[in-house]
Amino acid sequence: MGPDEEDNRWPPWLKPLLRESFFVQCKLHPDSHKSECNMYCLDCMNGAFCSLCLDYHKDHRAIQIRRSSYHDVIRVSEIQKVLDISGVQTYVINSARVVFLNERPQPRPGKGVTNTCEVCDRSLLDSFRFCSLGCKIVGTSRNFQKTKNRLAMGSDSEDSYSSSIHGKLKNRDFSSNNNNNNKMQSFSPSTPPPTAVSHRISKRRKGIPHRAPMGGLLIEF
Repeated sequence: MGPDEEDNRWPPWLKPLLRESFFVQCKLHPDSHKSECNMYCLDCMNGAFCSLCLDYHKDHRAIQIRRSSYHDVIRVSEIQKVLDISGVQTYVINSARVVFLNERPQPRPGKGVTNTCEVCDRSLLDSFRFCSLGCKIVGTSRNFQKTKNRLAMGSDSEDSYSSSIHGKLKNRDFSSNNNNNNKMQSFSPSTPPPTAVSHRISKRRKGIPHRAPMGGLLIEF
């Protein structure tokens, strides 16, 4: 699948929509309290505009972008009419079910998390693959799948290499310990064999002491 075929998988307005900056002041209605640009025309694709500009897009497919925690969202009831959002997790915000436009990376998944976004690793319910429309575009692209498979193969190779190295180091340490033990044994002096003298000394017993006879003494006056 080439780049052109990749682009043809999605409506021509989708990528421009995801790149657009919303909630800025409308240049045509700067003095109005409704000058916040939160609308987008799927037919014109000429940028965000405010609700007062809807008159210029009569009979066009215009959608409204909303905001949740500083991230852009769109109601499921609007987007599912023009786009397949299967695999993208939906959220209920202000009693309306919405999807996020772009990724929201999560530094560290929570404890017990069993499923995350295939692109940005945000925690998801088990039945979803992506956290946003942008992640679905990236995650289903051919290049992303190739990269993911290559990284997975590299990880398996690293695990195998690490296991091999660990085994070699373990064997080397074992051999080294055996050599050291042998060296210690060769350096330890053995007990010398008993000599003839030491054997006689060990066998000698104490006898009964004898006194010299009295006749052997010389007494002088």
